[in-house]
Amino acid sequence: MDDDLGTPYLHFARRGPIAWCTIDRPHARNALTAAMYLGIRRAVDRVNADPDLYALVITGTGDVFAPGGEMGGRHDDDPDGIASGLGSDVLPFSSIRDSASPVIAAVNGICQGGGMMIAMLSDVAVASEEATFRAPELLRGVADAWFAAVLPEHVGVARARELMMTARRIDAAEAERIGLIASVVPRAELPAAATRLAHSVLRAAPQARAQWKRIVNSRYGPIDHATFEASIRSRECAEGFRAFVEKRPPDWVPQALRDEGSL
Repeated sequence: MDDDLGTPYLHFARRGPIAWCTIDRPHARNALTAAMYLGIRRAVDRVNADPDLYALVITGTGDVFAPGGEMGGRHDDDPDGIASGLGSDVLPFSSIRDSASPVIAAVNGICQGGGMMIAMLSDVAVASEEATFRAPELLRGVADAWFAAVLPEHVGVARARELMMTARRIDAAEAERIGLIASVVPRAELPAAATRLAHSVLRAAPQARAQWKRIVNSRYGPIDHATFEASIRSRECAEGFRAFVEKRPPDWVPQALRDEGSL
């Protein structure tokens, strides 16, 4: 079976019954292009379709797991704009949430935005003690419907409001304590820990496991796709992305606060 995921920045490897999808775009700090988002979705679908594969581990390279989507417009792995033209349909979140095959997130480093959503929707997320987590969507002008539906179920409404509205960065220990992820291990032990977790999860009866997962995931709120699509096409979103690239505060920040630097 062809294991190409449609982008050079994702590597699909078979390690016995476990597939590994590694995010590897070092020159852009693993920022996820549209083709990369779509490729992660393909990785999930491939594992579910392949009788020789039983689980998927998603991880990153170096000190970055995934910082979220590409905001500088450098979708250099999609020259024809095919994936970019799909809008939010490229996102792998539904596939991860609904996957019958277990998905393990091995969070090796910086985990923000879409990367943080991948970690939350995986069946189990284990993080390196050096990992950090942040949800900067509102700083960029994005009313992210996925975060609105998923984050409060993990950490509670009050904490979700604080994390989203301040975009505060938290370390792996706090992420574990508040229920964002399941466990933390030393960085050198992360691959082995993820492999052990995958093996442990695969001891559960697959139909019962999938049904139980479906019931638990029904606790998440509905995804307001219309609001999300409108938001990523809004003037605020365009300004938020532009301000990030230009390393300045967006124009909605009060003048008195702009000397505090970029967000």
